[in-house]
Amino acid sequence: MASYYYFAAQLPYLVYGQPEPMSSGHFRELCTSFLNAGDRRRLEQCRLDISAKSRQPPPPETAGASSFLDNWEEWEGALRLNLARLRAQHLKREGAAPDAPGYPADAVHAAKAACAMDSPLEAELFLDKTRWDAIERLRGLDNFGSDFIFAYLLKLLLMERKTSFKTEKGFMEYKTLYAAIVNNYGGAESGEPK
Repeated sequence: MASYYYFAAQLPYLVYGQPEPMSSGHFRELCTSFLNAGDRRRLEQCRLDISAKSRQPPPPETAGASSFLDNWEEWEGALRLNLARLRAQHLKREGAAPDAPGYPADAVHAAKAACAMDSPLEAELFLDKTRWDAIERLRGLDNFGSDFIFAYLLKLLLMERKTSFKTEKGFMEYKTLYAAIVNNYGGAESGEPK
């Protein structure tokens, strides 16, 4: 495992809930100057949108090079599969519910807790904080190795995701959509909710 002491020591400390100090794109550009070729290729595997369909095996020359990324992909994949299963059950689409692993247990519990929340925004914020905590736990104690760099990028992606939530705009779109549904299906014949 490579050590990137000089690069890692220059990076600003990331705090959940604070604005990102740089974009993930800028960080990736910085990495091209400091990371070796194998770690640059593995950095391309760092993403939040892990699913069984999108998960691609790492390039052969980097396979097994990062236990952190392997564990992250397992954790995030389990979270997403459990969310999909719980949502399918909630919608009474039992046949559409994917098989979901029961491990890692904290990913399973996070999915259950998020699905029990009334507010979609609160659920998303809860899931992102849980992801942040999982990244912290999974990356280990080496603050200067490649796993630190990979974890840093994932945290930046989470910070950007949180910044992209626009509460007022989302609420207005929700009200518009809800009004359209009520107008199309909730006329005098079916009655509106009381």
